Amino acid sequence: MNSRVAPLPETPSTPGPGPVRDVDWKDFRDHLSTADQQGHRQWLYPRKVRGRFFRARTLLSWLLLGVMFAGPFIRVGGNPLLLINVVERKFVILGQIFWPQDMVMFAVALLVFITGIIVFTAAYGRLWCGWTCPQTVLMEMVFRKIEYLIEGDSHQQRALDKAPWSAGKVAKKAGKHAIFFGLSFVIANTLLAYIIGTGQLFQVVTDNPAKHLEGLTAIVLFTGVFYAIFARFREQACTFICPYGRLQSTLLDENSIVVAYDYKRGEKRGPLRREQSFEQRRAGGSGDCIACQQCVVVCPTGIDIRNGTQMECVQCAVCIDACDTVMAKVGRPPGLIRYASLNGVERGERLRLTPRLAGYTAVLVALVAVFLVLLFTRSDVQATLLRAQGALFQKMPDGRYSNLYTVRVVNKTSREVPIELKLENPPGSLQVMGQDLVVPPQKQVEASALIELAPSVMKPGTTPLRVGVYSQGRRLEQLKTGFIGPRDDTAQ
Repeated sequence: MNSRVAPLPETPSTPGPGPVRDVDWKDFRDHLSTADQQGHRQWLYPRKVRGRFFRARTLLSWLLLGVMFAGPFIRVGGNPLLLINVVERKFVILGQIFWPQDMVMFAVALLVFITGIIVFTAAYGRLWCGWTCPQTVLMEMVFRKIEYLIEGDSHQQRALDKAPWSAGKVAKKAGKHAIFFGLSFVIANTLLAYIIGTGQLFQVVTDNPAKHLEGLTAIVLFTGVFYAIFARFREQACTFICPYGRLQSTLLDENSIVVAYDYKRGEKRGPLRREQSFEQRRAGGSGDCIACQQCVVVCPTGIDIRNGTQMECVQCAVCIDACDTVMAKVGRPPGLIRYASLNGVERGERLRLTPRLAGYTAVLVALVAVFLVLLFTRSDVQATLLRAQGALFQKMPDGRYSNLYTVRVVNKTSREVPIELKLENPPGSLQVMGQDLVVPPQKQVEASALIELAPSVMKPGTTPLRVGVYSQGRRLEQLKTGFIGPRDDTAQ
């Protein structure tokens, strides 16, 4: 996305050898805000912020955190709210069990998810990142608040890091990192519960560790990863690892809603002198931005939003709250930094439906419709009926012919399902060998079935069959197979 920003002062750069030029350290596009000229990490100390958007994000975060940590323990119809058991190839979404046999639904759901991201980003930018992404929610609403509670605000944290080691500094650092590690352990167990289920997780935690080495290894690895992300890696996870920020430039346009600086109102920047009115500033060519840098010092990714939309911006709106607070103190209206589109800032236009966004939306609606059809027409069981391997047709004493079949039935539900097979076309008889066909919850049952047909309804070679799969009088699905008989007309 091409964001128009206030012109930066011309800074000549010394060309390097060959086609490579030196980095212009006064141009934000030439380097990351979290690295110095030697490539070393520049640690960020975002200042505390208060405001309407931060309060709204806090309330939403508590709701999301409650759902995230309670999710593995919530049951819908006896099944967990969400389970992604890749090992056993078992998936539960909103209490509905899905198996590898539902791969078509997974493919459509994945397309819906990707298209939804495209449509949402094209319209509202990276609102997901700043408001609902688990990385942002946990970092800013849990770990960052603990850090403020133990080490203080940004200037106190900076002073503590520069101070020589003492008993107080050791106590604060050790206490903070102990809490961080404990929280990472809780998050790791929660994630593992979404993968293997709460029952297996309790076994891993409470049973003999030697019996569950894989589970314990997973917990330790997940704990270490989460601790590294929230204690050290932090905003660099969004900048270097997450591909979403790098994709946004291809998804945004001039009508996408982003966190935008109103450069028409704010420029030219300059400090507010005592006894100077804003009418006098306007007469002197200055705008409402008083160059207080509050939008910069509160940013969790260390950028200056006044330079325009940038890859690192997660649209968390802390710069909006900080700027609105300053504007209120100097007697100016809020909104110098706000949620807006580029055309909204430059031309005063409202968000409009572009052809690209309309096309994305149409594709999304179509995919959602296909997914809902697949979901609501999905059978509770999946059955297959195949001729027994190596078995030939047999002529019975009464003149009829028989074929032996193998029937497999997968129960996708969490309840026991009795199954009855009926030959629907052509007329004949179907008998399941052995006991009644009852499929336990989330299991597969295999049995043999014998089908007999009279020569009068058979065709030379192969006769098409249709077999209905019933449970308690309700037909669940219909199977198609073939009946092998004599290849000439002697069967007639």
